[in-house]
Amino acid sequence: MTAKTFPAFPATGRRTFATTWWGRAWVTALEQTSLDAGRLKKGRSYARGGAVGAVTVAPGRVTASVQGSDRMPYPVQVLVPRLPDADWDTFLRMVASRAGHLAALLDRDMPPELVEDAEAAGVDLLPAAGDLEPECGCDDWGFPCVHAAALCYQVARLLDQDPFVLLLMRGRGERELLDELRLRTAPAAPEPHAGVPAAEVYAAAPPPLPEPPPPVDRPGPGPVLAGLCEPAEARALEFLAADAASRARRLLAEALSPGHADAPIEPPLTPWQDAVRLAAAHPDPELRARLCDDPGRLDRAVLAWEYGGPSGLETLEEPWTPDRRALARARAAIDSAWDPGERPAFQVTRNRWTASGVQLRYGRDDRWHPYRQSSGQWTPAGPPSPDPATALAPLLG
Repeated sequence: MTAKTFPAFPATGRRTFATTWWGRAWVTALEQTSLDAGRLKKGRSYARGGAVGAVTVAPGRVTASVQGSDRMPYPVQVLVPRLPDADWDTFLRMVASRAGHLAALLDRDMPPELVEDAEAAGVDLLPAAGDLEPECGCDDWGFPCVHAAALCYQVARLLDQDPFVLLLMRGRGERELLDELRLRTAPAAPEPHAGVPAAEVYAAAPPPLPEPPPPVDRPGPGPVLAGLCEPAEARALEFLAADAASRARRLLAEALSPGHADAPIEPPLTPWQDAVRLAAAHPDPELRARLCDDPGRLDRAVLAWEYGGPSGLETLEEPWTPDRRALARARAAIDSAWDPGERPAFQVTRNRWTASGVQLRYGRDDRWHPYRQSSGQWTPAGPPSPDPATALAPLLG
């Protein structure tokens, strides 16, 4: 199993080292392990100043040379516990059985559901407080020293770019993982079958045909699309036929994907959700007017759908009060998203964090949905993110 080396990051003025939620989890593990906040702050300064050289990631460890304030390069390594083979087998079986998890990894994404499902199976992918063991060649007895802290903050940037870096630290390289997943998801070879003689098949009497369905006096689309097709027009029917064909193709592709039988079943859309979905798929104002008689509400709903799907629409229209555990997760995410003194001055109402002209809404999907105030209305203003600073960054410039 080979290590992987990444070139040094140049000096940067960026204040946040991790933008993905798994990158933030790494930073949280570092900061909860540290015994000295001052050394962490200095380590961040070293990392921003380009003091960390090329980073080598190998199973169980990360190494780099870090230049200190005396211009001396110090060899630094951070040890990370490797997962045992039994845990890898459990993880690979779980990923292979869920097409969505496999697709996310191939897209270099690590959705929270993947980590949650792994934890439910007894596999902790993300390091926890105390899992990181820094070592450095300097004479600083801090835990970690400033050089090891700088390396850890740079590793967070690598994790943002590629979650396979985390998996390599935990013990398995990208090629090894993907080869194993291909073996587990490959279709099984068909069992050999002797076949049936053609004479026997043709000699068998055909089964009786089923009874024909009862006649229909006046076909109709049902209550969801009634407003769209009364009276029926060729353009509207053409749109509905194309939409039905597109959905059928997607459902067929999902049904043929590996692990489809074990994938969670998505709840059916409500009439309003389906109307918003149709409006998002077709910008024709006349068709939109048939779907909803409140164009302002529909426009905001379409934006929410395009950014966040059903969860985005729910976050737009249904305020909720997080329970104690959800509120603790939300507050922890807000507290860790910005450096001290840089966080906006939020006013909190239920699941909504509001600052001057901008707002973050904490969804039931544990993601943060950004909003901008426009003409007296709060309007969806970007895609949701597990990290509140990432969700709000485009609105704050």
